[in-house]
Amino acid sequence: MNITKENIDDLNAVLRVKIEKTDYEDKVETVLKDYRKKATIKGFRPGMVPIGLIKKMYGRAVEIDEINKVVTDNIQKYLADEKLEILGDPLPKADEQDKIDFGTQEDFTFTFELGLTPEVDLKLSKKNKVNQYEIIIDEKMRGEYLENYTRRYGELRKAEQTEEKDVIKGRIEAIDDNGIVIPEGPSVEETSLGIDIIKDKKIKKEFIGKNISDSIDFDLKKAYPNDTEIAGILHKKKEEVTNLGANYRFTINDISRFHPAELGKELFNRIFGEGVVNSEEEFMKRIEDEITINLKRESDFKLRMDIKNIAMEKTDFQLPEEFLKKWLLRVNEKSTEEQIEKEFDSFRKDLKWQLIRNKVARDNEVKISEEELQKEAENITRYQFQQYGLFYATDEQITNYAKDTLKRDEDAKRIADKILEEKVILFMKEMVKLENKSVTIEEFNKLFES
Repeated sequence: MNITKENIDDLNAVLRVKIEKTDYEDKVETVLKDYRKKATIKGFRPGMVPIGLIKKMYGRAVEIDEINKVVTDNIQKYLADEKLEILGDPLPKADEQDKIDFGTQEDFTFTFELGLTPEVDLKLSKKNKVNQYEIIIDEKMRGEYLENYTRRYGELRKAEQTEEKDVIKGRIEAIDDNGIVIPEGPSVEETSLGIDIIKDKKIKKEFIGKNISDSIDFDLKKAYPNDTEIAGILHKKKEEVTNLGANYRFTINDISRFHPAELGKELFNRIFGEGVVNSEEEFMKRIEDEITINLKRESDFKLRMDIKNIAMEKTDFQLPEEFLKKWLLRVNEKSTEEQIEKEFDSFRKDLKWQLIRNKVARDNEVKISEEELQKEAENITRYQFQQYGLFYATDEQITNYAKDTLKRDEDAKRIADKILEEKVILFMKEMVKLENKSVTIEEFNKLFES
């Protein structure tokens, strides 16, 4: 076995792997003997199939498989021993691989293209200014949070006469131009309509101020121009309503009106658990704290984004782009060259940040402990629970849910990456000059428009 590297330039190299029969023949023999032990072939007792027959049946496929394993294992060892950092994976050179004949050759030379990781020199200093935004809490925000809670825990109640935001149930049936019910036409004995989402203002007005048992003749397709909504009302598939007539009669059987939950002990208990919040003052304090946490999360996100952007802007290095495009095409079998080209700018940006992040983590010996993984998983779990209104989940429930999350490799990696990035950002915050700036939520949102 002999491996040599030829540098094409600072970012590209070619790896040549020379392999002789002695490098793989023992492994091939071992696999074929194992095949012989397990082979079940008519006319032979188990384990007694002639080795010559086994070689004839499986020899070539086993040989190719073992050669590939030997090549792959030795390339990985070579890269580790030489401390070579590469991007993507070694790519076989197709034009040279096509010349290999496993049927006649015993010794082989495999050639691979390598994309080399560039040197990263992070150029951040106190000359680089980054805004750290403090978003001002206003009454409108408090009101929106309060309304969100009262609506989330509200309920539908029966009503006698329709208003604009009511939901009505009843019978719908097709009618002709003279207002006569079409016996064979579409009809549903009980369906629902949302008055508020009727698109035509004139038709919407006709539905307001009606009582139970009242009927309204209307153009269903003007009221709901979306075929999906019509299909839901008529209890049909979307493709079945395209060619239906537009005139219908709706007879009201039931009127429901949404009532937001009232502020009081019952609501507080439903949200936070029995006896946790006992007054409106405590409730509003909880809302204030929740707003503060959420705004801090938004502000931190913006800060991370700005630091990442300035780090990439001030750190200039090249990538082996042609190699990366070929590698992306190889690993994404369903992609085309056009798709790779279209999405490459985004890939380049992500890769550039990843290299900068890894450089900072390596230089500062950033480590992630099991305790940090567990804590972050619990924080994520707690936030998710709160999003679903589960404020009274116990610490034990959150801990167990977080542990289950970390058992899934993909989730564990995602959480580890999040922690690593946060630690790297902390180091970068020390490199630049942070300037505090107070903004309204409207001003903050406009920052993302650009």
